[in-house]
Amino acid sequence: MKLVKSLLLGSAAGLAVVGGAQAADLPVKKAVPIEYVRVCTAYGAGFFYIPGTDTCLRVSGRARAEYGYIGTDNRNVPGGGDISGFTGLARFNFDARTQTGYGTLRAFLRLDAASRTGNTKYSSGTNLRGAYAFSGTGQDQLGRVQNFINVDKAFVQFAGLTAGRASSFFDFYAHDFEIIGSSLGSDLPSTNLLAYTQKFGEGWSVTLSMEDPNYRKNPLYSDAAGSTALVPGQAGLNNVFTTAPTPIILGTNAAGNATAVAFIDAVQRSRLPDFVGSLRYDAAWGSAQLSAAVKDINTGGFIAGSSIGVPGTGAALAGNTAAALAARGINAGAQTEYGWAIQGGMKFNLPFIAPGDGLYLQGAYGEGASFYTGINRFTAGYLSNASVYAGNPFNQYLSDAIVNPLTGRIELSNSFTAVASYLHYWSPEWRSAFYASYGEIWFSQGARQAVSQANSVVGAASTVAPPSYLTNAVGYSLSPALRDTYQVVTGASLIWSPVKDLDIGVEGQYIKTGVKNGRVSDSDKGGFVNNIPTRTVSSEDVFQARFRVQRDF
Repeated sequence: MKLVKSLLLGSAAGLAVVGGAQAADLPVKKAVPIEYVRVCTAYGAGFFYIPGTDTCLRVSGRARAEYGYIGTDNRNVPGGGDISGFTGLARFNFDARTQTGYGTLRAFLRLDAASRTGNTKYSSGTNLRGAYAFSGTGQDQLGRVQNFINVDKAFVQFAGLTAGRASSFFDFYAHDFEIIGSSLGSDLPSTNLLAYTQKFGEGWSVTLSMEDPNYRKNPLYSDAAGSTALVPGQAGLNNVFTTAPTPIILGTNAAGNATAVAFIDAVQRSRLPDFVGSLRYDAAWGSAQLSAAVKDINTGGFIAGSSIGVPGTGAALAGNTAAALAARGINAGAQTEYGWAIQGGMKFNLPFIAPGDGLYLQGAYGEGASFYTGINRFTAGYLSNASVYAGNPFNQYLSDAIVNPLTGRIELSNSFTAVASYLHYWSPEWRSAFYASYGEIWFSQGARQAVSQANSVVGAASTVAPPSYLTNAVGYSLSPALRDTYQVVTGASLIWSPVKDLDIGVEGQYIKTGVKNGRVSDSDKGGFVNNIPTRTVSSEDVFQARFRVQRDF
């Protein structure tokens, strides 16, 4: 027995020695070092170092749900009758920053994706026309279901340079306190630009920016052949996608009605960037900014073969038309005028009322620059005229300019807006915004009279004399086309934030739109007798409300 135990112990010892020798012969491998994500404190909360780099990154986003109502009293016109709308929105933000010898190098990306429904101001035609959205095509979905994906931001900032897609440097208030965000005033959160900002003194900065002109063009008023412009209750042409034929009167008869007309192309091409400058001051009490912008407004050349009432055919027609246009001072046909706008704004921090309270005051004036003054903010963008709500009594005209049919020259519209917005915290969890805005837009009355003369050739047939200011003064005076209008947009909200970065709120808004003088035909109710409306109005109003649930992270 002792012999067996000795043999077993000896065998185990031998195996242990052999195993140890084999293990000693194996190569020793070092563990791969694990690089943990480190917090970056240089740029505020939420940043971390991208592993293997000295770049700090913050990833954030937003989820939003909205439910809206807007009044309408019409189901008798296409698109009328909708009063409700819904929105679901997703937002993704990426903010990357690196410290360099020239200062901070920053890249910022923001992508918005949303679904909107309802044929109201909730589902925006402006977004469709501005290429932000695509629309449903079903019978019950056309104009009522809308989705959009928008590269809201994609810019690089370095040593004072900002390049890419960003908010316009012209803007100041930009609806910071609002849910609906349609008070009057400039607000262009997404445009392509190249800008340089220089800081100086204590809190001062100046910016010069070249910005994409296509997002600030509201089309010229255009009377294409076959339109019914200046017929009471009717609107001029809004969308002709290659050319917008606009008449130039070459001859009239004894009554002053047009007998010979040539057409020029009034689609504005992208020729020059908009030039924007701003001077800004920031301090503990708040901030102030003075902005200015210059933009080009252009037309194309004469549309060959489009003349009416000019003698000759082929080359003879072209030659006679060119000679008649030259007599009006129009040689190449294409021409350019320059619109401009100025804006001033101030923000006051009011912690002595309640922590977080603030007041914005802002005003803007412009010629040929309705997007810069923001007079079209509620009604519509990228249209020469639009309804305040589906099936409303009359349209508001918003063109940047008119081509005068008698002179052939571009004549700019004028507009201004003013807005005040106050945010008050009732408690850390409850806050309200109160805002009011007012604006006006007006046009050259000489150009409007000239348009009515051209209407005898380019307008719809009538059983009575053409509806011009010479032969149908009543119809002319009651036409909504190119009328001087005003608009009031005012509202208030109540928002509850039970936890950080969660907002649950509701906002109500009242809008009133009217003509500055006289009355206009009511296209919603009543009819026409010998081109004279049986019912007229001087203003219209509408109420809308919106409920929002929003989580930021």
